[in-house]
Amino acid sequence: MCEAKIFTAKMPHLHPIATFVLSLLSACAMFAQPPDTRAAQIEAERAAKATKLEPDSPSNLEQRLIYFKDAKVLERITAGLGGLRVKIGGMATGGGFALGPQYFRDDFARGEFFVDAGLQASTSQWLRYEFAAGAPSFARNKLFWEVRALHHDYNSLPYYGNGPDSEKDQRTNYRLEDTSIDTMLGVKATQWLNFGGSVGYLWNNTGPGQNSHYASSEKVFSDSMAAGIERQTDFIRYGAFAQLDYRDSKTGPRSGGNYTFRYDSYSDRGLKIHDFQRIDFEMQQYVPFFNKRRVIALRARTALTIHDRDKRVPFYLQSVLGGSNDLRGFRPYRFYDENLLVMNAEYRWEVFSGMDMAVFADAGKVAPKRGQINFSNLESAVGFGLRFNVRNATFLRIDSGFSHEGFQVWVKFNDVFSQRPFNTSAGSHIF
Repeated sequence: MCEAKIFTAKMPHLHPIATFVLSLLSACAMFAQPPDTRAAQIEAERAAKATKLEPDSPSNLEQRLIYFKDAKVLERITAGLGGLRVKIGGMATGGGFALGPQYFRDDFARGEFFVDAGLQASTSQWLRYEFAAGAPSFARNKLFWEVRALHHDYNSLPYYGNGPDSEKDQRTNYRLEDTSIDTMLGVKATQWLNFGGSVGYLWNNTGPGQNSHYASSEKVFSDSMAAGIERQTDFIRYGAFAQLDYRDSKTGPRSGGNYTFRYDSYSDRGLKIHDFQRIDFEMQQYVPFFNKRRVIALRARTALTIHDRDKRVPFYLQSVLGGSNDLRGFRPYRFYDENLLVMNAEYRWEVFSGMDMAVFADAGKVAPKRGQINFSNLESAVGFGLRFNVRNATFLRIDSGFSHEGFQVWVKFNDVFSQRPFNTSAGSHIF
């Protein structure tokens, strides 16, 4: 309308109606002309498009996820009443969907004492019982203490034989029943650094596998091929641990690092032929960018076993590789041996609030000797996945992994780099 104002200013004696008509005609003429510049053309296209915009319509999946998050469905299920609640997941890989009651209170003695007890059963008829109690902080926030008891009854654990060259088609299964009790005392050296020691006892028993689709392990492997498969023993164990943890969140970290070290000595109380020591070291690092909406997550873990030449590590206490937490393109418990190395890398990005996507690469190996733990002849897997988050915690992840042995799909209720209670040695290497 600027040209119209200039035009009428030169003709002050026109009738007001005529002035209005001339102004309108001038404006119409101006908009009828094509834009003089590319910028004006883009602006005109934006204005025309703005009149046709419609509200964003989320997909059906996105609508369900948004409802699940906004309605706080998970919190309602797991919050419980008076400490009683439902625990979902947490069973060892391969056991199927697990569910069970849990009693958890961390507000005793004004928050200075906790109790955690529960039992779970899975769709594969696996059972897991656990009890833990302790003081997460006392002596002016300098010490922490815990006692933990754990029982597994896993009736069909896969076993392919020892070593990196075990055959995929030689799958068998066995039953593992173990019970452990450990107590731990730790020191909070700084905000990030903890260290301490533990002592405990472990009872073991293995038996025929209950999965009729595969042979029972003791019918295929002799004691010379799988130490401890014919006779089991119990152990006294003691150890030391240290942790440097500066992650921004322990359940769904997006920045920081977590470095853990653990030394354990196992003393065979029955057969006197299975004494050994084990060193576990794990490094996790999270590199965020774009305001933590994108994260590169890295992990490296190794387990090394030490023992005299006349001693042997029972197969049910060896390191295990393969499954939802390490080599995700391989079957669960695909490789057993005394020493292990595994490395993982993930690139995660936020799709929308409450859901991340990820692409990953895994590599690792097992070996009978410590000197064979190196970067040669690594098994590898790649894949992609989804991470669903509530209150900055990963409550559900779905991963699809691919390797030269095929592909695997995992549905788990934990973060991929979650750790067993490393400061107690509670239970076996198998969750």
